[in-house]
Amino acid sequence: MKRLFFLGILLIITSSCATEKLNMSPVSGSFSGDTKTESNNKSISINITENVNASEITNLLSTFPKFSNSALNEEIGNLKYTLQNYLYAIESGNKSGKNKTIRNLEKSYKKIQKLRKDLKKDEDEVLNRYLVRLKTNVTVIEDSLNGKK
Repeated sequence: MKRLFFLGILLIITSSCATEKLNMSPVSGSFSGDTKTESNNKSISINITENVNASEITNLLSTFPKFSNSALNEEIGNLKYTLQNYLYAIESGNKSGKNKTIRNLEKSYKKIQKLRKDLKKDEDEVLNRYLVRLKTNVTVIEDSLNGKK
């Protein structure tokens, strides 16, 4: 009886681990694979589903660690929200929305730079790695939107 029970538990654990996780990414199936066409220079064009940098931003948002400073964690939450809005604005071709989120990203980034002075050295290094990767990916996306290679 114990062996049968153990085998049942083992089967349940194995089958639950083998299932795929839900994709909670902001760059999920809601984005079409087609590129947007430009209309009278007010929209922007990028194939977001094939953009590695947008995927990297999404991965960074989902793996962002928590820090000992609660004010910093709150501002990081604002940064994440703004980055998601940035990706949505690009996907929808909303140029004014994208520009607004870029300004909000800059404000949030500056606040985080001020708040990180109180962090321990190892937390500061982790935060720095995430911020550099986020900033680099946003810069590459902006360059591709502006036609730079």
